[in-house]
Amino acid sequence: MPDVIFQGPEGRLEGRYQPGVGVRAPVAMVLHPHPQGGGTMNNRMVQMLYQTFVKRGFSTLRFNFRGVGRSQGIFDNGVGELSDCASALDWLQQFNIEAQTTWVAGYSFGAWVGMQLLMRRPEVKGFISIAPPANLFDFSFLAPCPSSGLIVQGLADEIVTPVAVQKLVDKLKTQRHITIDYDMIPGANHNFENEMDQVQGSVDRYLDKRLGSSR
Repeated sequence: MPDVIFQGPEGRLEGRYQPGVGVRAPVAMVLHPHPQGGGTMNNRMVQMLYQTFVKRGFSTLRFNFRGVGRSQGIFDNGVGELSDCASALDWLQQFNIEAQTTWVAGYSFGAWVGMQLLMRRPEVKGFISIAPPANLFDFSFLAPCPSSGLIVQGLADEIVTPVAVQKLVDKLKTQRHITIDYDMIPGANHNFENEMDQVQGSVDRYLDKRLGSSR
């Protein structure tokens, strides 16, 4: 799990990168929760998602948004962070020119930024969004959502309201040519303190379905 430093729009960005298996290994990028709430690439949900893709042979990157850890710059309310993602994906792709597919996964704020990246980068063919903050940020840019994906939400989330996420899911499910899987986890708060195994199971089942069960 080598440390990496690469150039972002406002200076250096710090990440962790694991090369995949084979020259056509798929690529995945994992995005962390809100920097002003203490979110970093070392968040345990981010690490779980990262390891999930690594175990499946993906070339996988997690990184700190601007102003977090050793990443340069200052918080930019999602605008700059989206640009950070684009630079991170460019960096990831230069080492994986023949990647067969591209995925993005994000948790909370990272889910919002990641779903915006879908609209910018048509090569992203799958997404995983954990607790997308549909009551806190505008998701109307998904018009239409270009990729199929998985949304996971805790039903006891005290920050992201399950009602708002359900409305987002219902809207996305009306769109043609994509499929949205939605897993609701009873009793789980925003941090999924006691339900990480359930989130892991949800993600694994979804990836098994999309990619096949071989690991």
